[in-house]
Amino acid sequence: MLDIRRLHMLKTVAARGSITAAAQSLALSAGAVSQQLAALRHDVGVDLLRPDGRTVALTEAGRVLLAHADRIFAAMEEAECAVATVKGKVGATATLAALPSTVATIVAPALTALGADHPQLAVTCLVTDQAQLRELTLGTVDVVLGQRYHHLPETTPKGIAVSPLLDDPLRVVTAGDESADGCHERPVGLGELATHHLVVPPATTDCGQAILHACHQAGFTPTTRYITADIAAQLALARAGLATALIPQTAIDPTTPGIRTTPIEDHPIQRLLFAATRHTETTNPTTAAVIAALRTAARQDRTTHLPAALKTEPRTADEQGQETRPPGAASGHARSERGRHSGPCS
Repeated sequence: MLDIRRLHMLKTVAARGSITAAAQSLALSAGAVSQQLAALRHDVGVDLLRPDGRTVALTEAGRVLLAHADRIFAAMEEAECAVATVKGKVGATATLAALPSTVATIVAPALTALGADHPQLAVTCLVTDQAQLRELTLGTVDVVLGQRYHHLPETTPKGIAVSPLLDDPLRVVTAGDESADGCHERPVGLGELATHHLVVPPATTDCGQAILHACHQAGFTPTTRYITADIAAQLALARAGLATALIPQTAIDPTTPGIRTTPIEDHPIQRLLFAATRHTETTNPTTAAVIAALRTAARQDRTTHLPAALKTEPRTADEQGQETRPPGAASGHARSERGRHSGPCS
């Protein structure tokens, strides 16, 4: 009988591209992983991995075996969810991967609410914008708070269930009066920024691509004086009058002195914030509780701290439709790897 742990190691090596990277994620030595994979190769009697430059890749036999292994992982997770549903209780642990730009406005309120409603639940939070959905398929995390910019095609991996949370527009941020409330009521045309020096994320990022795409649609190539994905740095440069920034609304504290934020009138740039988890036919009470808290935080009435022009723009999941579930079995799940790279929210 094949060892499920060895199958999971094979899946991890295939996803991470090398035995060394897989070993690091599994908190094992490279020698230990190699030994287990050699035992798996002996069990099936055929090579499962092949060299591919500086990485390794699955052989045809490896791809066939992993396809069957994914169905095994999915069945195991389905069984765990079914038992959890019978118990009817939220579990003791969960791991959340969240975008840095969502920590203050969504993640922190959601975790606070979860602590009050489910004190037995300890949520470990991995704050990252890198390969979130891959970590979900590998079982490293249980829930992802991710993003998709509207100009990009939907590329949800097989076996992942996505719940829309919030339609989050980018706003133009410039230097403003220190005594101002941070909001300028008149929307601006994106073309008006053709003469501005911009601070933008790298073009390799989704946000950077979205900004370039919108500027080209508006008929100009932006003058990028500063390139950084650090939103705090973007705000600092805008506040100093050195550049104009384009920043997601949820990442801006409207009470910040010395900045002015305005909506884009003609070529809006928007990202969809979503919660994702591995798809199962039976709802997992723990992941459902985490997603419910994220959804509540995303839709919370922000009238007490947002200027009037900001109050009506974000759209929540109620306005966009509920969870979408792509066809196909759920991807692999392995509790042995869960949370290995996670750290506390900061």
